[in-house]
Amino acid sequence: MEAPRHDTRGIVDPSGLLNRVRFRRHEPAEPLRRYVEWYWLIDWDLPAPYASHIVPHPAVNLTFQWDGVDDEDAPYGEVTGVALGLYTRKLSGRGRVCGAKFRPGGFRPYVPGAPVSRWTGRTLPAQEVFPQVTGDTARAVVTPADDRARVAALDAFLLSLPCVPDPQADLAIDLVRRIQADRTVRRVGDFARARGLSVRALQRLFSTHVGVSPKWVILRYRIHEALEQAGTRNDVDWAALAADLGYADQAHLVRDFTTTVGVPPAAYAAGARAGR
Repeated sequence: MEAPRHDTRGIVDPSGLLNRVRFRRHEPAEPLRRYVEWYWLIDWDLPAPYASHIVPHPAVNLTFQWDGVDDEDAPYGEVTGVALGLYTRKLSGRGRVCGAKFRPGGFRPYVPGAPVSRWTGRTLPAQEVFPQVTGDTARAVVTPADDRARVAALDAFLLSLPCVPDPQADLAIDLVRRIQADRTVRRVGDFARARGLSVRALQRLFSTHVGVSPKWVILRYRIHEALEQAGTRNDVDWAALAADLGYADQAHLVRDFTTTVGVPPAAYAAGARAGR
């Protein structure tokens, strides 16, 4: 399996966030890597509140959090399904999050009794999904001072969970990876036929194992690429980028970007340049 990526794909205003928090990624234990992509750890100590914004990946996250980093504030766990829109988290004071990002398609083997779409757009207390989670679980993950101990606690918890190997999960993971890596994947029908599937079979697979439709995944990765380009380049040719990403025209890209991120791409790019 590949090592955790170090890009900021999906983070709106990454420099603004990374200047305010300590953000790290770590690999899970080898037996977990089939279905768990990486762990992500964030710590902050802010003089003023800050709102972070994320254009989420098509993935489920299990997080353990400690607001205030104080013995009076009890750590807790949450399961967050795929967020359909912009995900906003307000940070203030001191805090800490230790999260496990499942591979798109990789959550179902841990909860095989329900389609992943059940959690789409929802955030639930972790114990409602994993009864094994207790207050001690959350405390064991978030209270250690060093990353190695937090990662070891995440490994220990996830390795303790029943996990049913699922060839359909492996297929879903592979298909999402192909969509992410190949810009020529633009139409669900063409993609399904190329993989030897009917459109309906592909849609069912994504509903049960990814939580969103294949069309949604294609569109989301387009926005991730546009967000990355807008945030890192000074000379984006929006018409050329729209064509490269498979949009009918530049206006279509602008509409999708604005609806998802909240500002037009040119305005976002201008703000990113100013921030740099």
